[in-house]
Amino acid sequence: MIKAVFFDIDDTLYDTSGFAKLARRAALNVMVDAGLPLSTDEAYKVLREIIDEYGSNYDKHFNVLTKRIFGEEKPLLIALGMITYHNVKFALLRLFPQTTSTLIYLKKQGYDLGVISNGITIKQWEKLIRLDLHHFFDHVITSEEAGAEKPDKHIFECALEKMGCDAGKCVMIGNKFSEDILGAVNVGMSAILVNSELKESEKEYIKEKGIKIDVISHIGELKDIL
Repeated sequence: MIKAVFFDIDDTLYDTSGFAKLARRAALNVMVDAGLPLSTDEAYKVLREIIDEYGSNYDKHFNVLTKRIFGEEKPLLIALGMITYHNVKFALLRLFPQTTSTLIYLKKQGYDLGVISNGITIKQWEKLIRLDLHHFFDHVITSEEAGAEKPDKHIFECALEKMGCDAGKCVMIGNKFSEDILGAVNVGMSAILVNSELKESEKEYIKEKGIKIDVISHIGELKDIL
């Protein structure tokens, strides 16, 4: 019997598709207008290389960008980029339909709710607060806090310990098969894939390993499962 339900955040509770790109390009437009000696397309290409190199959770992409272009950091340009990026990003934050009603339903059913997310702790809390979801969750476990990223077992074990719940009584909801679903299954949790379709190779892996997972097209379908 399931006692606790864990969620991923990005592209599980809210739609991140495309918004990060729009926010980054808006930031670069402002930086170019303020003196960055590249076109927005050129700057975006350099920024993408930096993001690929340092990871999306690194918080000083614009610092590295200005240092690569000028040979030193440019505080004014960095600040302009950061402020514009965050203003645009948070203006575009939108929950998937039925997210709030589903979380209300799960709380009324008596489930303990938690988050397991790869990312910086303060940033993940900021998302939840801006989306007005923070009050639903009993625990939020991040890779920064756990010292390991999904699908590593350690982050899931940290979440289970914090929640005080056995793996067999917990389910993980996420949109990434490798990180969310296999990571959870490998520690003995149930798992539900949402907002994503299984690839043929993933279907074959599930069949070969005898893994049982549910696949739903939107978060509202959880009401039919839990």
